[in-house]
Amino acid sequence: MTTTNNDVFHKIVGQNKAKRKLNFYLRGHKQTGIVPNMMFVAPKGSGKTYLAKEFRHGLIRREGEDAGAKPKQLVEVNCSTLKSVKQFFNALIIPHVNDKEVTVLFDEASELPKDVTMALLTILQPNPQNKNSFSYDDYTVDFDFARQTFLFATSEIHKVFHALTDRLERIDLEEYTQAQLSEIIQRNLPDVSFEAGVLENEVATVLRGNARSAQKMANDIRAFVGQTNQFTCENWEEMKMELGINSFGLTPLEIQIMRTLAARKETSLTCLSAVTGMSKESIQKDVELYLQKLGMMVITTLGRALTAKGFDYLKNLDGKELAIRSVG
Repeated sequence: MTTTNNDVFHKIVGQNKAKRKLNFYLRGHKQTGIVPNMMFVAPKGSGKTYLAKEFRHGLIRREGEDAGAKPKQLVEVNCSTLKSVKQFFNALIIPHVNDKEVTVLFDEASELPKDVTMALLTILQPNPQNKNSFSYDDYTVDFDFARQTFLFATSEIHKVFHALTDRLERIDLEEYTQAQLSEIIQRNLPDVSFEAGVLENEVATVLRGNARSAQKMANDIRAFVGQTNQFTCENWEEMKMELGINSFGLTPLEIQIMRTLAARKETSLTCLSAVTGMSKESIQKDVELYLQKLGMMVITTLGRALTAKGFDYLKNLDGKELAIRSVG
């Protein structure tokens, strides 16, 4: 049975803008056999690779016994495994792409080597014929975008060479709402009954807008409830204590940085790096962005500083820890 546009994304919660755009291109593919080569962009754990894989189910074969009935074969590549253009052709293009109907998914596209990127600039150069050729050593490979589709996924678009991104149609994913994260958990636990409000008002608030975190949380809840198939607000409080889950999903490292900021009026990035043992880049990318998003820290010309909201968070946290020690 031919896959229809409406069937392709039925497993995916949210991302309506991206799905509408992708369905537009799937309708075009049904008529012409062509879709743009694409770049899927979103933070880690947002489901960009999963969305790309679901999209390829709509890229139906036009040749052979499965024509009109099954999607083109998927060839998935982690770009960190590509070391040279020679390997790119000998291990990927020649055996798996050349003269075949395939969809190639390049995951972690920010890790593409420079020489492979340069080759892709020629291969993916848009033109009215939707065809290109590329010569390497003794090979000349013809690329026909009615037969081959190239999809890329990355969480670090700034590291991808701009000329490559210019050749691709960009698909950006949106941040998940708490209601959507709740739905992801519920879909993964269809037989579990949740007390009203516990998912959206409690559990979803610690997931940091991350779909992968929602799936992992569903696994933790499954382990917690066992055969009871009931999950209450009281269960959630117990589970938070056992797993060390903090409000807003803050990590111990983020809380350590907040305590460092609380002890100083203004703090330099160098100081935070020395205190935590993390590189400056890691602090900026993995810690500061989320704390700023929550409004718990600010960056000024004088350095990093905790906000009133940040001080309140630590005060509440210390009160809870004191209460737990008293009970213990």
